[in-house]
Amino acid sequence: MPVRPVSPAALVDHVVGLVLGGDGRRRVLVDGAAPLRPGDLADALVEPLRAAGHAVARVHADDFLRPASLRWEHGRQDPDAYLEDRLDAGALAREVLDPFAAEGRYLPTLWDAARDRATRAAYATVPERAVLVLDGELLLGRWFDAELTVHLTVRPATLARRLGPERAWQLPAFARYEDEVAPQDVADVVVRTDDPRHPALVER
Repeated sequence: MPVRPVSPAALVDHVVGLVLGGDGRRRVLVDGAAPLRPGDLADALVEPLRAAGHAVARVHADDFLRPASLRWEHGRQDPDAYLEDRLDAGALAREVLDPFAAEGRYLPTLWDAARDRATRAAYATVPERAVLVLDGELLLGRWFDAELTVHLTVRPATLARRLGPERAWQLPAFARYEDEVAPQDVADVVVRTDDPRHPALVER
């Protein structure tokens, strides 16, 4: 598929422009392996959206992980568990994505993975035309409702290099994700970030 090189600023403008094209509360998912820093792109969307008159709720999928006893039931370096058991997808839909759109409320955090305990966060509320920006890994293919999905991708060799030897065990999880979910086909926006200074939009 052809790609169009863009600057990081132009990429932000492109995504923001797509968000501004809709009505009501809108949910944006920024998906990508952690070394690709999807959180950076998600963070960069916040101020332009606010400048355009939208309240913005910023949520991290890593604040909705399952307890360690479930995530690591098959060991700390099981790639299938990393794909299937790490994220509490049900809680993320039930406590964030669905009530945000329907009721204008959401839970900012659920689980503190470092301390392995609930955060006990209170629900937050948002007005109409608010935007939820969620970043995380392996988010697509989970039946999440969202108005816009963005997927960051790199060549397999680039991902292996960025993960490094300590996290190389995760590579089969991302390979399964590519094979079973095909995120480059299902995402609304696909961005190649082999060189993070020079991203490229995949045009379909």
